[in-house]
Amino acid sequence: MAGFIDPALYPWVKAAHLIFVIFWISGLFMLPRFLIYQVSTVPGSAEDLAWVERVRRLRSIILNPSMILVWLLGLSLALDIGAFQMGWFHMKLLLVLLLSAYHGWAVGAAKKIARGFRPESDRSLRLANEVPGIATALIVILVIVKPF
Repeated sequence: MAGFIDPALYPWVKAAHLIFVIFWISGLFMLPRFLIYQVSTVPGSAEDLAWVERVRRLRSIILNPSMILVWLLGLSLALDIGAFQMGWFHMKLLLVLLLSAYHGWAVGAAKKIARGFRPESDRSLRLANEVPGIATALIVILVIVKPF
């Protein structure tokens, strides 16, 4: 199935993939930070409800659509170049799967916090805020360097 994207369109598909990766990762940086601010509010207060709405918009306008487009465009590119035969790609795919699981965890945490749950400490949210950066650095190295 390699080579099904018109060569004239390939750079545009690749650019779109990278643009939506940037949107997705930006949203994944923002979400835990929003939650850190939200957990310091009183559940049900006007400030809490404002954070609930901000998180909902972030999720529905940026995070979820970007992740879907990253997957669709990325898989198209991978199939087009036969990446499933390349060692570096297997590791990249694993990292993107883990990043998608992180996305699901963060969205789930946001929904719990919106319902009034407050963790004893925001430490886990602060640590979670590092995950997208580390994953992005590793993925970029794999794609650019192709170490194996």
